[in-house]
Amino acid sequence: MKAFPGILCNIEFQMIKRLLTWLWKIVAGFILASVLGVLIFKWMPVPFTWLMLIRKTEAVFSSEKDTELRYQWRAYEDISPNLAIAMIASEDQLFLEHFGFDLKAMEKAVEHNKKSKHMRGASTITQQVAKNLFLWPGRSYVRKAFEAWFTILIEIAWSKKRILEVYMNIAETGRLCFGAEAAAKKHFKTTAKKLSLDQAAAITAVLPNPLEMNAAKPSGYVNSRKQHIKRQVGLFGGTGYLKNMEK
Repeated sequence: MKAFPGILCNIEFQMIKRLLTWLWKIVAGFILASVLGVLIFKWMPVPFTWLMLIRKTEAVFSSEKDTELRYQWRAYEDISPNLAIAMIASEDQLFLEHFGFDLKAMEKAVEHNKKSKHMRGASTITQQVAKNLFLWPGRSYVRKAFEAWFTILIEIAWSKKRILEVYMNIAETGRLCFGAEAAAKKHFKTTAKKLSLDQAAAITAVLPNPLEMNAAKPSGYVNSRKQHIKRQVGLFGGTGYLKNMEK
């Protein structure tokens, strides 16, 4: 009977060892898969995102008749520079300077959210690409941790031009509408390459809540945001600012 406790200890040790081995395999597998995913999309056009699949599924199971997903990938050169500078001026003014995280904006958001019921985010363009491309919607700490991981990988592997190219293509711009080309066709009957500054600013203005806001039929609030974005673009010096990405 004296050997019985020793046998139990040995069994427990073996179980813990197996559990740790499996946990290590899961972690290693995730790291490998995430690195490969980021490297693949460094060059490959994005065929779809998790958010697109979620929106499509929601539409199919809803009572609405229109369930068509509008999305067409376009290369950076086939998207108007007006949209590129509008998105930087509105969404992430330090885009070319930071390494995926705007710490000052994060501090301001934390202070604002302590005092206000209206939550303010501080996600950079890179963080939004990481979230929209690889993750699910939500505000949990677990998702935020994954978002930070993918943000770092993207900043390491991709150029700023590639990050912006992907963002302009996969950003949600309306109900079942994603990216510059789909937004240009749906809202303005034109192409992404021909978007004017006014149209680009309108598309950018609805990004905080594209399911409720409409770029083609802007509310007073959206119009106000649009005018603000155009002023910010002017302060940046217009589309000439984009040449800084090539330095």
